[in-house]
Amino acid sequence: MEGDQSLFILIIKLAFVAFFLAVMWKIFEKAGKPGWAAIIPIYNIIVLLEIVGRPIWWIVLLLIPIVNIVVGFLLALDLSRSFGHDLAFALGLFFLGFIFYPVLAFGGDTYRGPAAAG
Repeated sequence: MEGDQSLFILIIKLAFVAFFLAVMWKIFEKAGKPGWAAIIPIYNIIVLLEIVGRPIWWIVLLLIPIVNIVVGFLLALDLSRSFGHDLAFALGLFFLGFIFYPVLAFGGDTYRGPAAAG
């Protein structure tokens, strides 16, 4: 009985991972980047930094405790602005990402260019 529950939980977790990989794949494609980049660890962060217009060395900031929270919010804000949204949508991406990232991926939003670059 316990083994069945563990298998069920594993299947649910894998479904969530697959869904969010598909979400990031779609966001990358909307931004003109290869969707497959979403499934490659570390490279996916580099591509995200390119999409929002931040320098690649920011990946180091994501490794520093506390600083990574601030940088994560700035990336959410830049991603929001790169798709024509405002601070409210960025707050949604940061605090309710499981709702707002799919909205960004599968909604009618279009990529307007890296927000941080200009």
